Amino acid sequence: MDYHSERFEDHSLLIFRDGKLIGLLPANQEKDAIISHGGLTYGGFVLGPQVRFGDVLSGFQGVLQYFDDLKINRFSIKCMPRIYHRSPSDEIDYLLFKLNADRYRSDNLSVVIPKEAIYSRDRMQGVKRGKKHGLKVEETNDLESFWNQILIPNLDQKHQSKPVHSLSEIQLLKSRFPKKIRQFNVYDQDGKIVAGTLIYDTERVARSQYISGNNDKNTLGSLDFLHDHLLQKVFKDKPYFDFGKSNENEGQVINEGLLYWKEGFGARSVTHDYYHIDPSSHTKLNAVMI
Repeated sequence: MDYHSERFEDHSLLIFRDGKLIGLLPANQEKDAIISHGGLTYGGFVLGPQVRFGDVLSGFQGVLQYFDDLKINRFSIKCMPRIYHRSPSDEIDYLLFKLNADRYRSDNLSVVIPKEAIYSRDRMQGVKRGKKHGLKVEETNDLESFWNQILIPNLDQKHQSKPVHSLSEIQLLKSRFPKKIRQFNVYDQDGKIVAGTLIYDTERVARSQYISGNNDKNTLGSLDFLHDHLLQKVFKDKPYFDFGKSNENEGQVINEGLLYWKEGFGARSVTHDYYHIDPSSHTKLNAVMI
């Protein structure tokens, strides 16, 4: 996370039991509040494969007591969506229930199992248009073309915003994780880039971090053609493909058109939940075990 360390005051924690590392909490501090981590798409505790419920209970309670001793007034945690778990791991969810934690935000992720993807009529027609126009999908290490010719102009035109990652930042990340951060571009018959997506390729999930096409994307069917290629060929054996959220305004509303497009590939909803916790409430966990 050090590539954007100047933006955050790091307060990440390592959790040990009997001298053995059992978990960690990527986190940053903003005045008297702790956030699990503001610079990560998905946050929360990262737990070792052999931990038991009692380990998580004592570790989580210890973290809260540590924050309470530091006079931290609020701990904000964004939970890891279940599709990213390597094995069942809802211990933290149960402890949030016991703490009466305040769920202040819930994003709606659109997720599809590639082998079970069923396309809507609109998506099937889009794929056919892509084939008709002779589009081609290629994986590339060149991020500059997509960033400068497609993504940045689109975000500026539609939302007056910029990508969360600058070109130099995402190039640095890709250089460190070349097999985990993957760029797929769509080219027309003349070899001109017309669309693309940046994928975070994890063990269980392929996630579209950025999806964008030029102004002809609907006519060409470029985004439909691209994601058909990803679902049917590149990531056909992945347990899940995550299109990301369709929410705006901190989860309060959903972009209907964007959700419609994602559900056209057979995507269903998975929630990504955010909670506020008062660290002084750690005493509520004293009576969990009987």
